[in-house]
Order: sequence, then structure tokens, then C-alpha cells
Amino acid sequence: MAEKQIITLRVNCSEYETAARPHDVLLDVLREDLNLTGTKRGCDMGTCGCCTVNIDGRARLSCLTLALEAAGHEILTIEGLKHKGELHPLQRAFAECGGSQCGFCTAGFIMTAKTLLDRNPNPSRPEIEEAISGNLCRCTGYIKIVDAIVRSSAFRP
Repeated sequence: MAEKQIITLRVNCSEYETAARPHDVLLDVLREDLNLTGTKRGCDMGTCGCCTVNIDGRARLSCLTLALEAAGHEILTIEGLKHKGELHPLQRAFAECGGSQCGFCTAGFIMTAKTLLDRNPNPSRPEIEEAISGNLCRCTGYIKIVDAIVRSSAFRP
């Protein structure tokens, strides 16, 4: 059995010290060790996008990212989007447009959309559709999700 080693993760602007084995994925450390359960386990194969977090400003699948690899990087989860108790514009837009449906995949979509909007504050619908193509929703036809991302781009400076 592989030995655990102490790592420091910077998550949502806070530092956490935890023990991880070389094969532990970031998803498990976030959920089980740090109790940040907004990031969901979907497929465990990198095909659904439910576990998407942002690492150094890029959307990454936490089920395929080793926790040891994430040490020393800026990690942002869905919990980190709230600011002073206020929902992030993406979170608000998803609620207002009905983009959440059952809500299971929502965090992954929002984190993917945040990466897109940080790079392109005014994307076209086709650009949004391409950006979220790695995220799966089993409840909807994606129209309300795309609507929410378009709406949230209007809130951005």
C-alpha cells in the first residue's frame, strides 16, 4: 500500500494541509478530506464533466487529476464562487434561467463556463456550445444551460 504524504492545497483562496497517496485523485481529496462536496462524482472516467474545477484558471477534471499534481496550484471549486455571501453571476443566471434541472451536473457546467467567460467575456452561442461539449446533462437539452451562460455574460464588466 502506497504511503501517504502531506501536501498543501490552495483551494478557494485558503490553504489546506492534508495527506494523500500518489494515486489519490483531487476529486476524492476535495470531497472526503476537505468536505467540499459541491464538486460531483459522475463517471470517474473524464467523460461527463461533473467533477470540473478550475486549476490556475483552466477547467480541469478532478477525477483525472492527481491530488499531488494539484499541490502548489490555485484550485477553485463551485464553493469558491460565492463572494461575500452573494452568488456569482453564473450561479445566479443558472437559477434564473432554469439551467440547473436536477442540479447534479450544474457545478461542472458553471466551472467550465467560468473558464470560458474569463477568456472570452462575450461568447457566441456556438462558442458556448463548443466550450461545454465535454459536460453532460441527463435532464435537459442544454438550451437553458446555454441561455444561462449567455445571460451571465451580460453581468460581467
